[in-house]
Amino acid sequence: MSTQSKVWFITGASRGFGALIAKDALARGDQVVATARNPQTVIAALGDHPNLLALQLDVTNEQAAIAAAKQTIQRFSRVDILVNNAGYGLLGAVEESGDQEVKDLFNTNVFGLLNVIRAVVPYMRQQASGHIINISSIGGYASYPGWGVYCATKFAVEALTESLDYELKALGVRATTVEPGFFRTDFLDSTSLVSTRLSLPEYAGTVGAMREFAASANHAQPGDPAKLSQAILKLADSDNPPLRLPLGSDTVDKLIEKNRFVEKELNDWRQLALSTDFA
Repeated sequence: MSTQSKVWFITGASRGFGALIAKDALARGDQVVATARNPQTVIAALGDHPNLLALQLDVTNEQAAIAAAKQTIQRFSRVDILVNNAGYGLLGAVEESGDQEVKDLFNTNVFGLLNVIRAVVPYMRQQASGHIINISSIGGYASYPGWGVYCATKFAVEALTESLDYELKALGVRATTVEPGFFRTDFLDSTSLVSTRLSLPEYAGTVGAMREFAASANHAQPGDPAKLSQAILKLADSDNPPLRLPLGSDTVDKLIEKNRFVEKELNDWRQLALSTDFA
């Protein structure tokens, strides 16, 4: 495990996981570039720190991402850890999800993440080191009713991260997707979670039940955000980081459940699956 001082680039750093990770990294002497749509919200959350560079960044703006990465190098000469944390949720059935709602979600959660990766990775390649940490979700491994479009964005993040790690490992750069379960943040608040404008009565028993669950679980989630932040610091210090890091007992349980389901389904349909090759 490496304990050398690091330079972090964190998106969505004004609150939630992003702010906690930035605060803990600063507390141990690291340098942090913390970005948000309004950098003053970063200062309000983290204070005025000599090792902190608060930058304005709307991740959906590719040129803004390129400029923020350039400012990071100008200030700190390198970037060691990229944490793609910016994103939000959409709650609603797939059928209820409007075209613009879906495009807006993918624009932030997937295309925005790609904008930042393309802006930062060239510097990591040049220095032959670095670690990309993409914040996914329990919904990046298993989907749920009411979360189909949101989970689709996180499934995309998982695939991108897997390819990134394959492509960059030989160049000294690693990539990890972090899969938090339900943590006691403001993710279920209206500031981070959008409900589809359309709500169909036919989905009352599935998506409607999920909406009720989300409301009742808000700020009663089992995960401790402070412990997640410390886990991210340990991940950043690892000399051999994992491709996937599930965080939270609910995520671990869900991964085990899905893996068993996939294995059983494969066994049930194995003969048909194998029958499609040329004889």
